Amino acid sequence: MITKTVQITEVTIEELSDKIADKLLLKIEVYLKDLSKSRNVQLLKRKEVADLLRVSLVTIDAWSRIGLINPIRMGNKKFFKKQDILDVLEQQTINKKQY
Repeated sequence: MITKTVQITEVTIEELSDKIADKLLLKIEVYLKDLSKSRNVQLLKRKEVADLLRVSLVTIDAWSRIGLINPIRMGNKKFFKKQDILDVLEQQTINKKQY
């Protein structure tokens, strides 16, 4: 059986409203950030991704197979979200700095 403890502390109405406002502001900022990302979706073809990253189409296919980059399939065509590619590139840079 799981038990939980509830602790009640006294706060003024102003303190409570400030805490609520702070949490709400954080949630709104995250929501707006996600909203702005989703509106600016730019799809790239394999060749465009290869040119952007200066690698071959074979490398793009290999990275897709191992899950490093994830294509969007429409019929027999593959597209990549530009922001996803840039995010992977940034993550690889961050990981390299850690070593």
